[in-house]
Amino acid sequence: MLVEKYKDRIEKTLGKYPDKRSAVMPVLYMAQQEYGHLTPQAMQEVADICEMSVTQVKSIAGFYTMYFEKPKGKFHLQVCTDLPCALRGADHFYAALKAYLGIDEGEVTGDGLFSVEHVMCLAACDQAPAMQINFSYCTGLDIEKAKAIIEAIRTTGEYKP
Repeated sequence: MLVEKYKDRIEKTLGKYPDKRSAVMPVLYMAQQEYGHLTPQAMQEVADICEMSVTQVKSIAGFYTMYFEKPKGKFHLQVCTDLPCALRGADHFYAALKAYLGIDEGEVTGDGLFSVEHVMCLAACDQAPAMQINFSYCTGLDIEKAKAIIEAIRTTGEYKP
């Protein structure tokens, strides 16, 4: 359980806010780190910690792209395909990335390392194609640069921006 494993961290987080409900986002992130994604049990734990209903917690988790309700790869790749990025080749980049990884949107590679999805707006239009890897930005990409990043991750098991 989160409250047992992360007791000090949760107390420190809750102490930053006058209302426990305000701590829901960092506590959701702790739950996601622990379970890999936000399971129904995890959302119930967050609701209990933040003194909220599960429906309120689920509505917050569903709104933000940084929270996952389904399992993702260890390295989750998000590619912006919004219009400004599409005009700079993001759609073609995204298709090539999925083909290189051998997965489609929402799938995880066989080794569990990568999952991929398209998102709307990473706020890097001028540097498209743009991609986030676990919330770290990679910009000015082409498929060859992306392949090099992926192979470096496969070799080292980590991403160093």
